[in-house]
Amino acid sequence: MNNLNVLYEDNHIIVVEKPFNVLSQGDATGDLDLLTMVKQYIKVKYNKPGNVYIGLIHRLDRPVGGIMVFARSSKAASRLNKQFQEHTIVKKYLAIVKGKVDKSGTFVDKLEKLDNGNTIVSNDGKESVLSYNLVDYNSKLDESLVDIELKTGRHHQIRVQFSSRGHYLIGDQRYGVNDMKQLCLYSYYLSFTHPVSKEKMTFSLYPKSTGEWSNFKLD
Repeated sequence: MNNLNVLYEDNHIIVVEKPFNVLSQGDATGDLDLLTMVKQYIKVKYNKPGNVYIGLIHRLDRPVGGIMVFARSSKAASRLNKQFQEHTIVKKYLAIVKGKVDKSGTFVDKLEKLDNGNTIVSNDGKESVLSYNLVDYNSKLDESLVDIELKTGRHHQIRVQFSSRGHYLIGDQRYGVNDMKQLCLYSYYLSFTHPVSKEKMTFSLYPKSTGEWSNFKLD
């Protein structure tokens, strides 16, 4: 797959960019997903017969872009999964939200995923934590560019926590307004321990300066 943006690969892991609006893994729509794209890439590049093993370690929502790591062996998958469960992996996102937010802050909520696929703030939910810093504010648009570190990985967590405080993400048709724009949420930073070499692996990649992103300085 020539259009796959591969940031790193070895015998144990592969780190790629998930484009906006591409599924992390297949669903009922039958649309091409990133997991299948990575399998095809490995199969073609290394001329592998039969099925190619690629372990899905984490997911990004369909409209979200950014960095993802996949495992190339079951041993690597197991060790990476453990890091995610223990919250030792560092995940940071860039988002454009409505309004001007404080320079920095930490959000702590209990979030519950409903049967209809939505997530709400609820006393019956699981503790959900993120911290953020204001990167830039566009006064003409009344929009803020924020740098977010996700401490827990709940369903739609960033979108719900900002929306519940009156700062919905631009392009969020579900928790914001139906503005028909691309959701402005991008996983730009991922840091973890290599499952075999134990080396610290850190990757960063900014979204392309197009659409809403072009209204802010990204680097």
